[in-house]
Amino acid sequence: MGPQLAVRLRSHASPASTSWVGAYGNGRAQTPWIDRLAAGGVRFSHAHAQNVVTLPSHANILAGRYPFRHGVRENAGFRFPSDVDTLATRLKALGYRTGAFVSAFPLDVRFGLGRGFDVYDDRYGKGIERNAFRVPERRGADTVAAALAWINAAPQTAPWFAWVHLYEPHFPYVPPEPFASRFADAPYLGECATADAALSPLLGPILDRGASGRTLVVLTGDHGESLGEHGEMTHGLFAYEATLHVPLVAFAPRLLKPRVVGEPVRHVDILPTVLDALGSPLPADLDGRSLLTLAATGEATPAPAYFESLSASLNRGWAPLFGISRGSLKYIDLPIPELYDLASDPAEANNLAASRPTEVRELQSLLAPLRAADRGPSRTAESADTRERLRSLGYLTGTPAAKTRFTEADDPKRLIAIDRAIDDTVTRYRRGDLRGAIALGEDIVRQRPDMPLSLTHLAFLYNEAGEHRKAAGAIRRALDLNPAAEDIAALLGAYLTEAGLARDAVTRLGPYVAAPQPDVDVVVAYGVALASSGRMKDALAAFERARTLDAANALPLVNIGTVYMMSGEKDQAEAALNEALRVDAATPRAHNGLGVIAAQRGQYDAAIAHWQQAITLDSRDSQTLYNLGDLLARLGRSTEARSYWERYVREAPAADARDVVRVRQWLAAHQ
Repeated sequence: MGPQLAVRLRSHASPASTSWVGAYGNGRAQTPWIDRLAAGGVRFSHAHAQNVVTLPSHANILAGRYPFRHGVRENAGFRFPSDVDTLATRLKALGYRTGAFVSAFPLDVRFGLGRGFDVYDDRYGKGIERNAFRVPERRGADTVAAALAWINAAPQTAPWFAWVHLYEPHFPYVPPEPFASRFADAPYLGECATADAALSPLLGPILDRGASGRTLVVLTGDHGESLGEHGEMTHGLFAYEATLHVPLVAFAPRLLKPRVVGEPVRHVDILPTVLDALGSPLPADLDGRSLLTLAATGEATPAPAYFESLSASLNRGWAPLFGISRGSLKYIDLPIPELYDLASDPAEANNLAASRPTEVRELQSLLAPLRAADRGPSRTAESADTRERLRSLGYLTGTPAAKTRFTEADDPKRLIAIDRAIDDTVTRYRRGDLRGAIALGEDIVRQRPDMPLSLTHLAFLYNEAGEHRKAAGAIRRALDLNPAAEDIAALLGAYLTEAGLARDAVTRLGPYVAAPQPDVDVVVAYGVALASSGRMKDALAAFERARTLDAANALPLVNIGTVYMMSGEKDQAEAALNEALRVDAATPRAHNGLGVIAAQRGQYDAAIAHWQQAITLDSRDSQTLYNLGDLLARLGRSTEARSYWERYVREAPAADARDVVRVRQWLAAHQ
């Protein structure tokens, strides 16, 4: 077969179906390009993911292996191993050009999926949306444009493989026009329509070639979206059909006639299907099987499908969810076990576990060897930047205290109200209702005082409100639950320092820093506490040690520059900050510091340029917004100053209350 293209769309299914796509039965959906692809290809009506969050689901697709085989179990704290082959490495070995074009942070190259790709384009906007509980992403149309530029850059006689990932159908649902108006009452469908429109430049030429085309297109989604079904608003907690059932379309006019296949299929089947279509031998170590015969004839013996959902277990200490399905029967292994017959109960409303014990035992016997082969989740160390980004999305990257026995009280079904409350807390914070978010956070902690994640969320909210001592108290409780969690220890040090208790921070972090290979975040927090205590020489030594622990981390250099600035040593500060940008050009704090130095030297144009770049990288950094507004106001450029100071007023933390009053007065006087 000639040039080959695999297109994958992040698609979230509406409740109990994949009906956000017109081809899957939604008459209101506006997905004409995907519908055309499905009409001309093989549409699998019962395709299932093996995970319900982004990174592990893509790992399953690209590796053709179950998650316990490749080791990626969650978005936070896992990296795809360098010794496991993927579709990219296999096609690269066959002489294919390989390119990946992804739209959001969970698929950043740092998480290990880039091996085998000639190009791994993850330019979704690397600046941190500071603590916004929102995934950094780029428009699907921009991702598709990047993919097309790469595809068209080489002769079309050269075989190529492109993985194109779109992120639009994801909470919060804010589609652009014209879809915002068309779907004002159903913004989720608006985002799906946006994704479909973004694909049109890519799919249009392929579809127009018809039977003469040589491109294989595989379109699927990594997981679905619950939209309130079973009480879950988004995804990542349960593994009901709303999040596990995904669209899957294979389009290859020279190879496959249009057909709808009703047999159950799996994400892990995609890789072997592509290799089979190319005439390449199938490796023996795959968990999936080729769907080529099934796609051609519509007949095959259904294979059991393993699935899991471990996010709540890894991040909250709740019971882990494992399961398996065979035919129409689906078993979910939790403290309160569940069995459903999807043929008669697609909404999974009637739990048959108690009334059909024979089927439960049969499915348990299928699940048992898979569970026995699972050595358990093992998180990998992350860089400081990665941890900061994951925390800003509401994740913990450390491992909760070990727990091997779970009761019905730990079953996610019993804890759905807390899950909803966590979602509501984030929603209130995003809307600017900080006090309401704190009230909800406090209530969650009262209900579940043993959950470190809820305590870290509450600590962050307290800190945003300027209640630094409360923040330190909450994070201290989280650390008491899991004293080995170095990422929580680093947060404690940071909050104690912000509370004016830098010496306490030095004392609390001392045992962690004394370890032979301490966490770099802990060492950085220790250095900040030392500097805040006036111990500049010791602080510089701590930051230098942090550099040796993670040479690719720009944060220690930024802090070295800050210490030199505090000491009035501008040349040394400038050198350190420029070195930070050489390590990582997307470091907003380095640009902010260089802007301060330039302004102090009277180099105002350079200062403004650095600060504007910092804002491009981190649009919510209140310190940089203040600096820009202040300098522009002093230069008499009031219109420009107003735009930055208005943003500063919105973003400023409670600790900046006096500056906010002064800025408001300036804004009132310069209407």
